[in-house]
Amino acid sequence: MKLIFSSTSPYARKVRIVLAEKKIECQQIEASPWTPDNPVHAFSPLGKVPVLVLDDGTVLYDSRVIVEYLDNVSPVSRLIPEPSRQRIAVRRWEALADGVNDAASSIVLERRRPAAQQSSEWIARQERKLGEGIAELARELEEKAWCNGEAYSLADIATACTLGYLDLRHPHLQWREAYPNLARFHERLAKRASFADTVPPPG
Repeated sequence: MKLIFSSTSPYARKVRIVLAEKKIECQQIEASPWTPDNPVHAFSPLGKVPVLVLDDGTVLYDSRVIVEYLDNVSPVSRLIPEPSRQRIAVRRWEALADGVNDAASSIVLERRRPAAQQSSEWIARQERKLGEGIAELARELEEKAWCNGEAYSLADIATACTLGYLDLRHPHLQWREAYPNLARFHERLAKRASFADTVPPPG
């Protein structure tokens, strides 16, 4: 089994943390989907990371599909609860966190376009999603130790990966000052080996 990933992708980081938390052995190959020849296309028709290639050659893509597969393939440290209500709550957290990532990365990509081609209206729409998404993460977390309120789960991994991505791509947001509960949450998770080992490189 091998994972194709980018060290700056919050979606790939989510998968890498799940692999570490569940102690699953997996070859990890770093590849950038933004290089001219996009080597990721050799593994996925979508040319996006992360991609998980199983031992039988089956290819899984989209981080949500991959983490669900990994959580089911090993009984160690279950990250997605079995009870339906709890499961939906955790997947809802993941959807919110990934949605913030979507908006954050859309802004980055738009600003990489030539200035004359950039859409200020598009950026403004994404900035609204970004701001409201972070506020919702903070509101939902309140003062709980864990996002789901009961135990460490995929919800915590997804949320912390999103906050780390904001540090990487949108440091001007200063979300720690606005939402101290998220700051405390992120600081606690950053001490876990799985998070410390997957911190994206600066720049």
